[in-house]
Amino acid sequence: MTERIETLPALEAVVGKVPGPRDLKVIDFLDAASRRWLQTSPLLFAACGDGRAIGITLGGGEPGFVQAPDAQRLRIPLALLDHPELAQPGLGFGGLFLSPSLCETLRVNGQVESVAEGFAGISVRECYLHCAKALMRSDFWKGEPGGDVPGEAPAFVDASRFMALATVDPQGWADVSPKGDPRGAMLQMRGGDAWFADRPGNRRVDSFRNILAQPQVAAAVLVPGSHRVVRLAGPARLTTDAAMRSLFTVAERLPKLATCVAQPRLELYDSAALARAQPWPAQPAAQDLDPAAIFKAHVLHSKSGGLMAGVARTALKLPGLMEKTLKDDYQKNLY
Repeated sequence: MTERIETLPALEAVVGKVPGPRDLKVIDFLDAASRRWLQTSPLLFAACGDGRAIGITLGGGEPGFVQAPDAQRLRIPLALLDHPELAQPGLGFGGLFLSPSLCETLRVNGQVESVAEGFAGISVRECYLHCAKALMRSDFWKGEPGGDVPGEAPAFVDASRFMALATVDPQGWADVSPKGDPRGAMLQMRGGDAWFADRPGNRRVDSFRNILAQPQVAAAVLVPGSHRVVRLAGPARLTTDAAMRSLFTVAERLPKLATCVAQPRLELYDSAALARAQPWPAQPAAQDLDPAAIFKAHVLHSKSGGLMAGVARTALKLPGLMEKTLKDDYQKNLY
């Protein structure tokens, strides 16, 4: 019997509560490090939606193709999006920015403020760095250009190793979360449904919270190395079904949760954005981007208050603590 999760307390009973203040690593502006990240990024996963539905696309170009005129705004060239029609004024926006050879990702959320003169203007509401685990599990930057990939959408989904999952809450605030796993453990098509497992991440559970409140999701599914993409969309549900979870066991670790997207719409296409971004073979990482330092700065600049936030900020003054924490987490908690 499928054990569907339908409430936040039921979800927390399975995956645990968010440790400490949920927004401790979140800032509400683009700090200097985030703007520098944007300058190095050739690839964007962008989602736009309202309180009822969401769509996702890719943007790609030369590093820095998305501009930050100031700390509160993004400026995205519509011509560099695969599906520019998604950007409509008033819609929620979720962005996931990748920087070559770095496995952390930058998440920027807000609202489409304007669409004019070939650009989408985005007002920034949230900005934070996401941990490296999804790209590490998928070997994202080790994709081999020109590799053989399936020519049909369902088989492509089964062969995938990376997914950018877009969700939106009933108020229309969008979010894009990276998901990664080895081939066969990322996504599986079963009876026309798409399934994937929960893995350890930043534990904010944004996607799950949104699915519980508004189940329509969209995803961009990739086989690293290929410029082809599957766009997937449909209603999602969360479950602890043991049989389905067992299909996604990796390194003898059984996931706590599985997500089913029921009878999703699948669109396989050649992404001009990926072709322009040329993520493979990966270019060297920008030497002036230090993920541990960015995490630390975001904690210090976050507006989260309370005793636990104060304790965390005090602890970060210990030299090397953030670096050691990340290293240990990445080594011990990939699955």
